[in-house]
Amino acid sequence: MGSGSSPPWPVQIFMFAVVMLCLIAVVVAQLPGKWEVLVSNAGIASMHTAVTRFNTVVLLDRTDIGPSRKMLPKGHCRYDPGDAVLKRDCYAHSVVLDLQTNEIRPLMILTDTWCSSGQFLLDGTLLQTGGDVDGIKKIRKFEPCEAGGTCNWVELRDVELVNGRWYATNQILQDGSVIIVGGRGANTVEYYPPRKGGAIPFQFLTEVEDNQMDNLYPYVHLLPNGHLFIFANNRAVLYDHQTNKVIRDYPPLDGGPRNYPSAGSSMMLALSGDFSTAVIVVCGGAQYGAFIQRNTDSPAHGSCGRIVATAENPTWEMEDMPFGRIMGDMVMLPTGDALIINGAQAGTQGFELASDPCLYPVLYRPDQPVGLRFMTLNPGTVPRLYHSTANLLPDGRVLIAGSNPHYFYKFKAEFPTELRIEAFSPEYLSADRANLRPGIESIPETVRYGEGFNVLVSVPLPVVGILEVNLGSAPFATHSFSQGQRLVKLTVTPSVPEGRGRYTIKCTAPPNGAVAPPGYYMAFVVNQGVPSVARWIHLVP
Repeated sequence: MGSGSSPPWPVQIFMFAVVMLCLIAVVVAQLPGKWEVLVSNAGIASMHTAVTRFNTVVLLDRTDIGPSRKMLPKGHCRYDPGDAVLKRDCYAHSVVLDLQTNEIRPLMILTDTWCSSGQFLLDGTLLQTGGDVDGIKKIRKFEPCEAGGTCNWVELRDVELVNGRWYATNQILQDGSVIIVGGRGANTVEYYPPRKGGAIPFQFLTEVEDNQMDNLYPYVHLLPNGHLFIFANNRAVLYDHQTNKVIRDYPPLDGGPRNYPSAGSSMMLALSGDFSTAVIVVCGGAQYGAFIQRNTDSPAHGSCGRIVATAENPTWEMEDMPFGRIMGDMVMLPTGDALIINGAQAGTQGFELASDPCLYPVLYRPDQPVGLRFMTLNPGTVPRLYHSTANLLPDGRVLIAGSNPHYFYKFKAEFPTELRIEAFSPEYLSADRANLRPGIESIPETVRYGEGFNVLVSVPLPVVGILEVNLGSAPFATHSFSQGQRLVKLTVTPSVPEGRGRYTIKCTAPPNGAVAPPGYYMAFVVNQGVPSVARWIHLVP
């Protein structure tokens, strides 16, 4: 080959491929967001995850999964003659994570929590309901404690669910009680504490049930008018839980079923202003029939529907995500933006039923016009498929856990059981925004509805614009839906300089329990899109 000749075609193709791979690597490295592994072995694959007011995280799997990778304390075992795998089970199926040390403590859970539901009560206790087999009617409580404490699960003996609840949804109401909606073979609602009448038939769930059972894990949102927006299959209703009546049917959502096992997700956007408007978003989902046919290659939907649930004549506004996605988790961030993370681009929900993991998180910016709302973020490296979760942490990161796409724990597979716990840091936590990050110096521990109160903050750089004070709930995340998730942007006055980089913000607490049900919230101060580390605040009547 002469000095002026070109390399042979195979060499040119190879060189071109190398250049393209380098360009792709550079582009990915420049995408916003940062990943880190917090725990290399949590012992269990978390199917259900919730963050407590003590900055600990409760993680739950099912009990009949076989041996986990975390032993219970010596002398503690679960005896279950109906368990086909381990009748004497000395392995943990629930753990608590200390966010300060990233240490794991095993918890004892007695009955099966497979595909159960949960919600924090007004006193900060985690209520956990239903499951499968011996757990299907069980009610459990976890009263959280300081990290290093000995708090554990307690199964109630004096009360149980009226109907078995497998794949149900819980939502705390304005009076602090909890409604439990649906479940496989349970087209009813009931309440905790129990109400007279027990389980009440809910005809809507019967109407939308199909061969795929797409009425499971219905999307339930408490609207600021006190009614419930309940979505199942591709339909939604406005439900008056006080009279147990449907008072409105919403238009069907295009694109087929979205609930389990079709594996879409849903959230209510941040409440603000006079709190009279509530907007619901439903995104993603499997092709209809993929679950029945066990089709792992069927492309996922990329469509999202958005509806003003409180409008006089509501209609769905449609848009498309950058990726088709099933089993994606939608996490409301302290800013009012949302993170869509986890899941796959093909298949459906269930064991061994998904392929092509969607490693790219997406930021959803609701205040932008259609076509500009989605931003693709830095991809992870760990596939998060069936039974994975995502939860907002008080420091603004998002905790990612779970993924067990197999009937039992299986570590030699294309998509192995995942015991690692990760954290994703949105762009607002990047080093170049550190000078904007506020710190909360003081805030009341308890506030009452409608009460005015002050928040003292410090900010490295002079404040430009309004400092927001936003309350984020601690939801129960499972199966691509965060039960009880909401963000409330408080009414505030412009911050008052106090000298030395300190500012006082005058705030008004939410007006009532329909806007923000009673309980513990993460209170964030947000400066130019950058949130503080949250302080927990107790909102009471």
